[in-house]
Amino acid sequence: MVQMIAVCVLAQGAQPGMAVPRGQQTGSAAELVIIDTDIGDDIDDAMAIGLALESPELKILGITTAWGNTALRARMMERFLREAGHPEIPVGVGQEKYPAKGALTVSQAKYGEREPEKQLPGAVEFLLEQIRKHPGEITLIAIGPETNLGAAMDRDAETFRKLKRIVLMGGSVYRGYDGFAYPTGPVKPMPEWNILCDVEAARKVFASGVPLFVMPLDSTQIKLQELERGRLFAHGSGLTDALTVLYHQWAYGTKQETPTMFDAVAVGYAIRPELCPMKAMRLRIDEDGSTKAEEGVANAEVCLKSDSDAFWEFYMGRVVGR
Repeated sequence: MVQMIAVCVLAQGAQPGMAVPRGQQTGSAAELVIIDTDIGDDIDDAMAIGLALESPELKILGITTAWGNTALRARMMERFLREAGHPEIPVGVGQEKYPAKGALTVSQAKYGEREPEKQLPGAVEFLLEQIRKHPGEITLIAIGPETNLGAAMDRDAETFRKLKRIVLMGGSVYRGYDGFAYPTGPVKPMPEWNILCDVEAARKVFASGVPLFVMPLDSTQIKLQELERGRLFAHGSGLTDALTVLYHQWAYGTKQETPTMFDAVAVGYAIRPELCPMKAMRLRIDEDGSTKAEEGVANAEVCLKSDSDAFWEFYMGRVVGR
């Protein structure tokens, strides 16, 4: 997820299906998940996926890439999974979409460019294939623009609606980008990146009828501060070493030091719902990418406030241990 404002246009891309992973957690309690991500711009995607990899409650069927150069993002994802010790998890290349104005800077591009190119299967068909195999069982964790989700609905809406649920990082209900984990004064919403990039696709997701659990800016602006960064980067596992490299590429490329863990909050909710209590709401997506609360039948469960201390206790316990 990137803190940007842009108007977006679509460029097509599609490829064949792919195999499912072997050797992961297979217990009956493990929830089947697919993660759709725009890894490589901000650093929170990698932090979020790292949490998912370290959580036995989840069985990751595959990870698909969204937005911009999805093939490069897929190469990044392949390298990350290998270095984190999970090369068995399939990666799918999503449909490409770019801003109509301005450049899209992938801060961690070098990480992906050092991974050899190879033919990878397409995200949309993989998603639909897995839903057909596991109807009513898959949680789709969407932590990037919803282009792949919209394309899957266009291709086979009946199958798409057999998802168990969608956990989505996106939107801004009452608070915009203010950089705090809690309200600090008068607040106002603003268009949020994942929704703004593909308004049409986001509208399809919100109208799909699939149970939708939304983590907007209101609840996801939890910072990775210096003490936590030091502990994380000193841990020395394959996963945390990969996160360290990606963090420094992000910090250099964006001239920032302190990441916001938007997407990791969404993954945390998928594993431990009490981290982000939900409220039933009806959200409308406007042309400018705004997500407005309105009267009517609820179309989403929305987390408006999270507990940053509880989140960090959970996250660090999973990724570096106690």
